[in-house]
Amino acid sequence: MTEHSEEGSLFRSQKFTDWPTVKEALIAKEVGAVFILAPMAMQLRADGVKVKVCYLGHRDGTALVVGKDSDIHDFGDLKGKIVAIPSRFANQNLLMHKMMKEWGMPDDSIELRELPPPEHPTALLAGSIDGYIVGEPFAAKAEVDGFGRVLYHTKDIWPEFISCVLVVRDDLIEEQRELVQELIDGIAKSGKWLDESQEHRMDAAEVAGKYYYFQPPALLKHVLSKPVDRVKYTNLAPLKDDFDEIMNLAVEVGVLSKPIAFEEYADDSFVKPLAELDWHMDELAKPTAADMEGKQ
Repeated sequence: MTEHSEEGSLFRSQKFTDWPTVKEALIAKEVGAVFILAPMAMQLRADGVKVKVCYLGHRDGTALVVGKDSDIHDFGDLKGKIVAIPSRFANQNLLMHKMMKEWGMPDDSIELRELPPPEHPTALLAGSIDGYIVGEPFAAKAEVDGFGRVLYHTKDIWPEFISCVLVVRDDLIEEQRELVQELIDGIAKSGKWLDESQEHRMDAAEVAGKYYYFQPPALLKHVLSKPVDRVKYTNLAPLKDDFDEIMNLAVEVGVLSKPIAFEEYADDSFVKPLAELDWHMDELAKPTAADMEGKQ
């Protein structure tokens, strides 16, 4: 949903807590654009859903977390363990298979269990899993609360890791191209602003924590600073080489039934050089009461 004014369009966001619901909302045209898992976006297109990947949500921002006092100290120690993943269509799933191959471990060496991201920390605390790999802030949750520790940040084992991508319906691209461009410009400008300084990241954590994530701002500040490159918000163009690697891995492990060409599911024509974009703090507006409808 959007509202328009002389200052620009206001895009209203909707929060989801599991990936199947996100996918169904997109298919039902309840939303025009969503952040969704990269292999899931490929599968949707392969299934005939008319959508395109137009931008990324961030780079890295995922961690493999284990119990703070566990005897797991490297990837090999996960053999025979249970690790939660957000979805079989997640790059986190592909990364686990990629790492098992690199460590000379069969694909069934680790039990990968699908759980909605918010449930990962509680499952670790309850002892029903031995570890989990998920995007932030759920990776940091166990760390901040004192019962988990990061075994690996994706930035260290798959640099420039891609988790979520911005998927836009084809009909919206065709009928309201200027609106889609405005949305992507806004994402790009906010990412540039975030990566400009630590002060900007702390300001953003306050707003996002209170009004969008409904998470303690202190948790988001941890995510955005420890370490500072834990998650990055620039270099968000969908690059063919990156997506070909993801697609080939997805076919290899059986997540995708067959290869799909980058041009079939991606549209990078909205990407602009960051030097052309600028954003200032006064544009980091707090949502109004109307904006908050449906978020709780």
